[in-house]
Formats: sequence, structure tokens, C-alpha cells
Amino acid sequence: MSLGSRLLAIRDTRAAQTLLFGLGIFLMFVAAPLASPLPGPGGLLIAAAGLTLVLRTSLWAKRRYVHFKRWQPKAGTWFDWGLRRGSARRREALRKERERQEAPPPSEVPRTDDPLPKAGLEVMPIDPTPTEVAPAEPPVTGEASRH
Repeated sequence: MSLGSRLLAIRDTRAAQTLLFGLGIFLMFVAAPLASPLPGPGGLLIAAAGLTLVLRTSLWAKRRYVHFKRWQPKAGTWFDWGLRRGSARRREALRKERERQEAPPPSEVPRTDDPLPKAGLEVMPIDPTPTEVAPAEPPVTGEASRH
């Protein structure tokens, strides 16, 4: 039996689960608030580590987490990513595959990043030369308007 499998076997015991749950609670509610006044994101990282331990060891916390994900799906996605959950990776892969199947082929999608979508196909307007421009009418003076 390898060392890794022995550690996993120890982690799955009731005593280890209780110890890890207690450590998670301690990290979330004692260590994180004490570290939060310090510069940097230390308190946030400690709280995330505590939440991870609690979610991995408590069935009650997992149920509450599922309710939270239904209430706030976008935040639940971030938590799944942070916890490296396999179910979240499977759901994300299925969603991407479904989007890929529903999307039209690339040849049918109009380009939106092309600044000149018809460049080279249209006739460019030619500016008139000064001789082609009609001379302006001379201004009408007061004398000419009286006659």
C-alpha cells in the first residue's frame, strides 16, 4: 500500500473527518478574521481554505452549498472552480459541447472584428478637382438688388 493511499484511507475515517471539519470552522471563523486586517488577501485565502475543508467533510454543508448554488448560480460556478469539483468540470465540458453543436459553422458567421467588411469590393468616391467645382455665385450687393 502506497503512502498516498494510506493517507486517503486515514482521511476517510470518522475521526479525521471530524478533525478536518473542526479545522475548517476554526480557519473560517477564527483565523480568517484575525488575518484580514493584515495587508494582502490573507484572510480571504484562509477563509476559502476553511470553506473547502468544511464542504469536503460535512454532508449538511454540502446540502446548504447546493441550495446556495441554486440561489446564486454564477457565484456557485466560481466556488466549484475554486474547489476543483469534478462535477463542475463535467457540466462545463457538456455545456461547451452543446454550444459547439448549436453554433453555426464558421463560414456562416459574419465577421464582427473586420473594420472594413467590404474593403476592395466597392468603388471609392473620387473628390472633385477644383476645375470641376462650379464657381460660387457672386454675392448680391445692395445696388444689384434694387434694380
